[in-house]
Amino acid sequence: MSEKIRALALFSGGLDSLLAMKLVIEQGVDVVALYFDTGFGGKSFEKKKAYLREITQKIGAKLQIIDVREQFVKDILFDPKYGYGKNFNPCIDCHANMIRVAKALLPKYEAHFIISGEVVGQRPMSQRFDALKKVEELSTADGLIVRPLSAKLLPPTIPEQLGWLDREKLLDIHGRSREVQMRLAKEWGIENYESPGGGCLLTDENFSSKIKDHIKYDSFDLEDIEVLKWGRHFRLPEGSKLIVSRNREENEKLQAIKSDKYIRFTTPLPGPVSLLRKGASQEEKRLAAKIAITYTKASKEKEYEVKIAESIFKVSPFDSKEKAREFLIK
Repeated sequence: MSEKIRALALFSGGLDSLLAMKLVIEQGVDVVALYFDTGFGGKSFEKKKAYLREITQKIGAKLQIIDVREQFVKDILFDPKYGYGKNFNPCIDCHANMIRVAKALLPKYEAHFIISGEVVGQRPMSQRFDALKKVEELSTADGLIVRPLSAKLLPPTIPEQLGWLDREKLLDIHGRSREVQMRLAKEWGIENYESPGGGCLLTDENFSSKIKDHIKYDSFDLEDIEVLKWGRHFRLPEGSKLIVSRNREENEKLQAIKSDKYIRFTTPLPGPVSLLRKGASQEEKRLAAKIAITYTKASKEKEYEVKIAESIFKVSPFDSKEKAREFLIK
């Protein structure tokens, strides 16, 4: 090739997108891996970023993290053209959005085309032939999207037609079996990659339930994403929300959250940090104190003073956690 050909890759962190990039890198193409931060890619983004840097460096790609959180929440999450998967996951619209953003970034990175790790027939909603076509139509990037793992099953793309890629060196993987991917990973020494699915929280049933419950009672802001990730979530009788941490890590996470929506409080005993939605009534505050103290080693025969905002409540724990769990969001 007389000029250096560069591709932008949609990189979820999983094996398929790694292999798709590696197949293209093997053909002498420079690859920039784009990880799109929607806010829902997992609980600990700092750990995720460290993994992404390490694994992309291993295969010879450069990593760029693209923050699309605000745009994703505003334009995609609550009004997807092609609806949701099993839970709150708008997979087709989400993937099309990533390609659309990648297409807009081609000039910035002096790149020529886009790579996706999709495998025809691997996922029932987003990777059928018709779903792939919907993605191309929504993304307005028809012809520029190369799916190296299934390229031979799909019409030739512009990069193949122009000779930037040798179609014969691309693959024809189909379906849910991952035998070929596992073999290639072993050949190329790719280890410790993420499990299929990439950890998107929107595919998780419990997390999806929390979102559905949240928007039933409240507006949704970017800060709410972090709130939804941590702790046990309770819906109190008058509609207020209570969040009670499960462990030391969640204590730290809830302490770090900056939100004007919640009152933060603790108990007089070692135990959870809790958040209570502002505007809760005195009775809800009392119940919140009682639930929170139940998740400590408090004695059922004693009363404890729990301060929430300017109010102090004397409460005893429930006889059992089962009673507190009656208010859990399911």
